[in-house]
Amino acid sequence: MLAIYKKELRSYFIGATGYVFVGTFLAISALLCCYTTLQANSYRTSNYFTMMVYVLIVLLPLLTMRLFAEERKTRTEQLLLTAPISLTSMVLGKFLAAFTIYFGTVLVSCVNFFPLYAIAREERLAASYYNPEKYRFIGPVTAEIVGSVIGILLLGAAFIALGVFISSLTENQLSAAVITIATILVMYACGMLSQLTDANGLYLVDSYAVRFVLGWFSVLTRFNIFTYGYLDLAATIYYISMIAVFLFLTVRVYDKRRWA
Repeated sequence: MLAIYKKELRSYFIGATGYVFVGTFLAISALLCCYTTLQANSYRTSNYFTMMVYVLIVLLPLLTMRLFAEERKTRTEQLLLTAPISLTSMVLGKFLAAFTIYFGTVLVSCVNFFPLYAIAREERLAASYYNPEKYRFIGPVTAEIVGSVIGILLLGAAFIALGVFISSLTENQLSAAVITIATILVMYACGMLSQLTDANGLYLVDSYAVRFVLGWFSVLTRFNIFTYGYLDLAATIYYISMIAVFLFLTVRVYDKRRWA
């Protein structure tokens, strides 16, 4: 697995994929952070992370579209299937390489919050002279930032696992990216549909069973609780389960292909 991991990690920066993803992610995150906090004169970061989720829908397929699709297109897939490693190790190596790029980029983007703490420090110094009772209420809530970062990492890992699975089904990288984006949007639409109500407050989908099934496919609505600084155990288990399911399906795809 380590050899596959190193190979994939290196390949992101041999080509332009890694640089495009990291550069675009950091640029957009900086702009959104300024727009939702500094320009809005607010220390709340929930809007920033919510908007970044929609950015991930488009950016993360850049990391996953080539993982297996390129192997099939360049006919190097057979080398992987005959290599002295398990299929699980092969899939995990590719998944962890993509997640490492994503994880590192998210951590670097956290420097966007440093100006908030610097501004809050100045305001606290001023408040300590004129309004001491408000001193401790000035500044960003660290728990909200930490919770949101954990949530966006889990959500991103789930998107990456989905992208890995879809990449294993096609040899066209563009098709893999488009299908991944479309699948995530369908999941989001399912969550929205399960919560839609009419003017009287009644659910548009009458059946509770149908709403439950639609809600299960929603990967975005579970993220909201993290933006309040809470570690939602149910959502965490859901994302981890989603990761495991899609990686397992990818292994099964290649297990079938190996013996075909």
